[in-house]
Amino acid sequence: MAKNGRLTTAVFCLFLAGLLIWHAALPDRARSETENRTLAQFPQFSWENLKDGSFTAGMEDYFADQFPLRDDWTGLKARCEQLLGKRSFHDVYLCGNTLISRVEEPDDAQVEKNLSYVNEFAGMADGQVLLGLIPSAAEVWKDRLPAGAPSFDQPAFLEKAAEETGLPAVDLLDVLAAHAGEPIYYRTDHHWTSLGAFYGANALLNALGKEPLKEDDFTPQIASTDFNGTLYSTSGIHWLTPDTIEYWVPEDGLRVTTWKSGKAEPGQLYDRSYLEHKDKYSSFLGGNQPLCVIQNPEITDGSKLLLIRDSYSDSLAPFLARRFSEVHLIDLRYYHASPAEYMAEQGIDTVVVLYSVANFISDRNLVYLGR
Repeated sequence: MAKNGRLTTAVFCLFLAGLLIWHAALPDRARSETENRTLAQFPQFSWENLKDGSFTAGMEDYFADQFPLRDDWTGLKARCEQLLGKRSFHDVYLCGNTLISRVEEPDDAQVEKNLSYVNEFAGMADGQVLLGLIPSAAEVWKDRLPAGAPSFDQPAFLEKAAEETGLPAVDLLDVLAAHAGEPIYYRTDHHWTSLGAFYGANALLNALGKEPLKEDDFTPQIASTDFNGTLYSTSGIHWLTPDTIEYWVPEDGLRVTTWKSGKAEPGQLYDRSYLEHKDKYSSFLGGNQPLCVIQNPEITDGSKLLLIRDSYSDSLAPFLARRFSEVHLIDLRYYHASPAEYMAEQGIDTVVVLYSVANFISDRNLVYLGR
């Protein structure tokens, strides 16, 4: 028995030594494409850092992030937990072949602030202001969640937001719920699909008294069949079939201007360079940017629409460009000038504050609405 124990110990030590040598031989990675985040690097040593514990903590993060075959190990860990009956992985629920992100109960004080910022903006804006809050898959597909899974009451919040702002509300919940049996959200990502964005665009057009779009007028183009989104990254669930990304609106005739670099330059309705990377959803309009404008010269009525938006609008805006002369998009994470002044400068008289519920209740940048 003692001999067997020593052998087991020796094998285990050799295994650890092998991992250490393997780790040392491999170059450090700057970023994990699977997890879509920057990885910890070797911490800078100083006696002060050693004394206050930051060096030790940095070393722990470094070894955890740079561990050989880290992505494979995290996927294996999630698979083992699933076999043991676990259904929640880092606040992401595994629902058959679909991942659904949990929406946490918000900080009530932050919610009240955000609603007050919208009210403040509505009082400053010279034009019509609508509120469009997009329910997440955790609400529209709540029947798919594991039994007893906690779920933030999004319908109650939508009623509260409408009451406290008094603004016309875009009815996105009922519209999306009516199509809950269709693939309106990605299975591995928190965003809606192009089909979901199509239904969302028609809900917005209906609220604005515009003619709705017809699904038969579009011929979806498959852009990618290997999209693994944000929920794939955070959950560790790496064995589901990847999502398909579709482009619906033709690019011909539409002019896109982006301020991604800080100055106006030509943009793209679909930046296909992102299809070569993990963050494929950013191919819609080229992803995060402070300001973007889509112009449709075929619409000659001078109609202009401003979206104060999060990333859900990236796949929605191309549809709206079929009904407006110009669609302007402002992202308050990067645009810190006055949206009300921008409306006045550009001659825009209609604006929609368009956010996913999950982002709206937690966002700390809505304060810039009041500038």
